[in-house]
Amino acid sequence: MTKLNRRTALTLMGGAAAASALATPVLSQNRKIKVGALHFTSHSGSFIALEKGHFDKAGLDVELKFFQASTPMAVAIASGDIDYAVTAISGGLVSLADKGAIKVIGGALSEEPGIEGQKILASDAAFQAGLTSPKMLDGKTYGMTSAGSSFHYMGSKVAMAEGVNVKFKPLQKVGAIIGALKSGQIDAWSIVPHIAKPLAGSGKVHIIGNISDYLPNYQVTTVFTSAHNAANERDMTTAFIKGFSAGVADYNAVMVDKTQGEDAINAMVDLIHKYVYADRPREKAAKSIINGSMRLTPGAALNVTSVADQLNWFKSEGLVKDHITLDTLVDASYVKTM
Repeated sequence: MTKLNRRTALTLMGGAAAASALATPVLSQNRKIKVGALHFTSHSGSFIALEKGHFDKAGLDVELKFFQASTPMAVAIASGDIDYAVTAISGGLVSLADKGAIKVIGGALSEEPGIEGQKILASDAAFQAGLTSPKMLDGKTYGMTSAGSSFHYMGSKVAMAEGVNVKFKPLQKVGAIIGALKSGQIDAWSIVPHIAKPLAGSGKVHIIGNISDYLPNYQVTTVFTSAHNAANERDMTTAFIKGFSAGVADYNAVMVDKTQGEDAINAMVDLIHKYVYADRPREKAAKSIINGSMRLTPGAALNVTSVADQLNWFKSEGLVKDHITLDTLVDASYVKTM
């Protein structure tokens, strides 16, 4: 088993950046499973699984632990502070997989044809100066949390497709990126629709494109855990996937496919609002939560083609070592792969 303390995990990542229930419930074993999450609608599978008892039915006593960005979640998995998490693949996460600390075991959010996805945004200042489409990004500053983040990957792929050069600005936290975009300190960014649309509605930010036009089947976020859990805690890990997948199925039926009616949508919004835009009145938060609905991958299936593309990009940018393979990063034994 490879288990890193927080300091060691952070050091490694810094270098990288230059379906059955348990036979015996975890609760009865006095083990509390901690699941990492962000305050995004894309993490609703975990919220719903907890609130509607799907984790309980799978034999898991779950506590959610919230983070500001993907990199700290990867560190927390490597150091044993949390057991499972849902987040985007980053260069730091890949590097920790190379050290034998973590494994991707499933998929979560993905771009899908016909479902509104992540938006490319421009600040009002940049928009008024001519940044009205991704074709005009040449020489512009693009926000990201850190080098090797999903924002870095998306921005680079858009720039490559358009044949332009962008200057990336690391700002560590999503909130800091939002502030910089609204104030014109950066020119562009890309983010999920439940954040993008309200920003555009403020008049300080404009939507200029869609990530799906450049990455149509992008595996935006993945489910991951420690290499130890993936290899040696198969019952617990299978139970987690089962509970999480039940939450995902509920979310997709109600919020994406809309097969359960308006009452179900309102009830689901109430549940999600506990975790997303909790500081806003329900009536103001509801529109963003509903408009931000993107499909979560049924059964936590994983698009390994997309993951492989991301891994190859990290290598091409010198963000991870060339010898790392898809098998280093992914344990494909828990879910269907595409």
